[in-house]
Amino acid sequence: MKISLILMSVAFLFAGCASKEPDYVLPTARISDYESDVSGFNTKSFFYDNGHEVVVFDSQFTPELADKAIEYIKTQTDHPIKFLVVTSPNPDKFNGIESFQKIGAKVIASSATNSSLGEVQAYKKNYFVKVAKMFTNENYPKLTRPDITFDKTYSIKLSHGETVELAELSKSGVSSNQTVAFIPRIKALVVGDLIAYKAHAWLEGGIYQGIAVPKIKNWVADLNEIKDQYSDKDVTVYGGRGISGKLDEVVNAQIDYLEKVDALVYDYVKDLSARGRKKKDLTDPSVAPKHYAEIKNRIEAMFPGYKYSYLVEYGVYGLVNSK
Repeated sequence: MKISLILMSVAFLFAGCASKEPDYVLPTARISDYESDVSGFNTKSFFYDNGHEVVVFDSQFTPELADKAIEYIKTQTDHPIKFLVVTSPNPDKFNGIESFQKIGAKVIASSATNSSLGEVQAYKKNYFVKVAKMFTNENYPKLTRPDITFDKTYSIKLSHGETVELAELSKSGVSSNQTVAFIPRIKALVVGDLIAYKAHAWLEGGIYQGIAVPKIKNWVADLNEIKDQYSDKDVTVYGGRGISGKLDEVVNAQIDYLEKVDALVYDYVKDLSARGRKKKDLTDPSVAPKHYAEIKNRIEAMFPGYKYSYLVEYGVYGLVNSK
């Protein structure tokens, strides 16, 4: 009798072990990027693959470049692209939206970004069609709207309860507004062009009523905001250009860059003004590019080894005009 009871107890024990569900183990997750060539302004589209699905950040400058980014992502993973996040209303962030929607991805942008798209589209189309003559009216990328918009914050719900946390920053940043994305599982912070670590920044500024207006103080305020908000999370920052790095390091470097460049441009414009040449030299299309090139050379000397100085030459007009 005792032996039978012991055998029954052992049987129940093994039966209980056999019926217990194993703990779910998350598959490997990683963040990578696709970088365009100079035709797309060396823009990085980061993509986060959590082992089930993919979230992409920023769409590239044209649908054709967006298609290349999508094809590259497909060589890196078999998992479907479910979401595209637009980090700011700059054309290299939103012109390729349509390509992602065609493959079934939901496009997410802040309400502020969505509100700015029309004005930015008109400004940039005028430049690239009528001034740079890189496009015609017919083949310039058409404006495509996001599927989902949000005001302050938004949580992208992924498989097995995982989230990607979006936040709209308080100030204007590199453009008229700025969204950042925090991926808790891998401690990653994707910030678009808010940070270009070891690379030159785009200094055009946001587009306000048809005028490019950079707001360096606001940009610095945004950098301090992410430093305050994420400093206790041991995050690695992934910027739209340059290389990734730890939060304090890249934020401090970006603030140093912006403050020194801002002072350099101010002094340059002040010197021209003192010689009575400001208006002629900085508004005449036949003369101003020479000054932009000289400013680029001086910034290159100040930050040796930084990549993509051509961005200064083409974008610094906004900062110059603001002085």
